[in-house]
Amino acid sequence: MKRTLKLLLLLLIIGIAAQAQKGYAPSKENLQNRAIFQDNKFGIFIHWGIYSMLADGEWAMLQKNIKYDEYSKLAGGFCPSKFNAEEWVAAIKAAGARYICITSRHHDGFSMFGTKASGYNIVTGSPFKRDVLKELADACHKQGIKLHFYYSLLDWGRSDYNPKGSLASTATGKDYNTYHQFMLSQLKELLTNYGEIGAIWFDGAWDKGKSFDWKFDEIYSLIHSLQPGCLIINNHHWDALEGEDAQAFERDLPGQNTAGFSAGASIAQLPLETCETMNDSWGYKITDKNYKSDKALVQYLVKAAGNNANLLMNIGPRPDGTLPDTALTRLKGMGSWLSQYGETIYGTRGGAVGQHAWGVTTAKDNRMFVHILNLQDKTLFIPLHDKKIKSARVYINKAPVKFVQHKEGVLLLLDKAPDDMDYVIELGL
Repeated sequence: MKRTLKLLLLLLIIGIAAQAQKGYAPSKENLQNRAIFQDNKFGIFIHWGIYSMLADGEWAMLQKNIKYDEYSKLAGGFCPSKFNAEEWVAAIKAAGARYICITSRHHDGFSMFGTKASGYNIVTGSPFKRDVLKELADACHKQGIKLHFYYSLLDWGRSDYNPKGSLASTATGKDYNTYHQFMLSQLKELLTNYGEIGAIWFDGAWDKGKSFDWKFDEIYSLIHSLQPGCLIINNHHWDALEGEDAQAFERDLPGQNTAGFSAGASIAQLPLETCETMNDSWGYKITDKNYKSDKALVQYLVKAAGNNANLLMNIGPRPDGTLPDTALTRLKGMGSWLSQYGETIYGTRGGAVGQHAWGVTTAKDNRMFVHILNLQDKTLFIPLHDKKIKSARVYINKAPVKFVQHKEGVLLLLDKAPDDMDYVIELGL
């Protein structure tokens, strides 16, 4: 009887919320959180699950052609005994990141939280018996870090998403309806059991494509009804859909389709976020030592900010629950730079001058920060057109910079050719 009443209550909430979602108007809390999200600028992505035990990335099940019945047995040995949520959050906070987005459930279907909707989860389906999302949520709330949940829309193991014994994405009709209800139940848990959640970050819609009816109106309505301030971000690689509160770009800056995921997708008038890996992998891969340098990571963060976007930088924890040593070193490097230059990133928006070969600009109030990332010369022309400059100085030491104002912009006369990872000039407008 209790289960029936709970189901009826859930359906009632969904029905009411679905009506409200049509012609979606974001709440006051939502708009405030959008601005906070844009101000935060830097987040850490965490891809972690039983796939880390194979140490070959989060797609190991598919790429190694492992049968689901065998793959799922990994859960019986998953015991990340060295996981410490407080240490994770402290290291991430020290790096200057303002939020964390962690995989609550990836494409393999294993839930990293104590869900009642499936026994295939870390609390009841593994010897660890601890809810890592609860521990992480508590640590984030305590240390003042926003928490976002990644949630996979696809599931390689469930027969109501895929026909039994097949990984082809062809499930339709009532089979998908039961899967849809399963997702709604899990999302309700994530939004009621873990305190305030900054965003739900969806992935996998590209699996069935635009023509498939994902019932996003119901999904988005439920989220906004439970936590109106929670942002919805969907990594579907299409134009933004009604009900979404921010737009995601995978391995690409907005408008740059170098990775091939965003072909034809226009940039929405929403907060923007680009996600990228610290090495070459999302999930832990023991052979992947190709970590980007401190310089490359800092410059990507700067380019994201210059393109009016946040950077969501990924780390894949080891199966024992620790963050890789090199990842921790890179976090320290980024934190060191942000401790000096954070003002030119946090709370800024993309500057009036777009990305050039030499770098980008960010803006805050009546100041523009010129981030020179690659310049072999001692002069730099900034095309400002109708804006006039009243002052120019080196950001880090406040040394004045000579400049010549032109109708089309301003010519900066530098004392030297910049050789810093980011040589920042502050312009007063």
